[in-house]
Amino acid sequence: MKKNKTLLVVILAFVLLMGGAYVLYDKLSREMAPDQLAAQDGAQSPENSGGESGGEEGEKALAPDFTVYDRDNNQVHLSDFAGKPVVLNFWASWCGPCQSEMPDFDQAYAEMGGEVQFLMVNMTTSSRESFEKATALIDQRGYSFPVFYDLDGDAAATYGVYSLPTTYFIDAEGCGVARATGAIDRATLERGVSMITAQ
Repeated sequence: MKKNKTLLVVILAFVLLMGGAYVLYDKLSREMAPDQLAAQDGAQSPENSGGESGGEEGEKALAPDFTVYDRDNNQVHLSDFAGKPVVLNFWASWCGPCQSEMPDFDQAYAEMGGEVQFLMVNMTTSSRESFEKATALIDQRGYSFPVFYDLDGDAAATYGVYSLPTTYFIDAEGCGVARATGAIDRATLERGVSMITAQ
């Protein structure tokens, strides 16, 4: 009788644990769905170190400027691309989800690179990442999109990026329109681009 009670308690605990795990998995999978694209307004955009931001709910805020470096160690600023919509993607070579979305970004760049500026920013400052590892991955895969290196951590700090990959969609006026955290598919990428190219 005592063994039956113990077995019943163990089974009940297991059922409750599995039920809780299912609820948590379901909630997280909906929140982190790869096709999730969060629209930004003045209240949701990255903190603006320049002091300019949207003042009222729904008003767009200027995306803050930052400094990264090209392959030849030349400084590049987000503001260099003023007047052109920008897809800003933060990635690292060790990041599996980053690698999974790169073919879609490369194809989109090949098709839309004249209309939209792609800034593929490598998070080069972590102990797991280096300029050499990042460039080796890009060269090995033969990607043609523009790659920039966050050697000083300025871009990541400015945008508060702590999860990779993270993608921002910035319109031609320099305002943040949408953001996606986690790997996105081609349809989500195209939806984000349509949000920053719509007239």
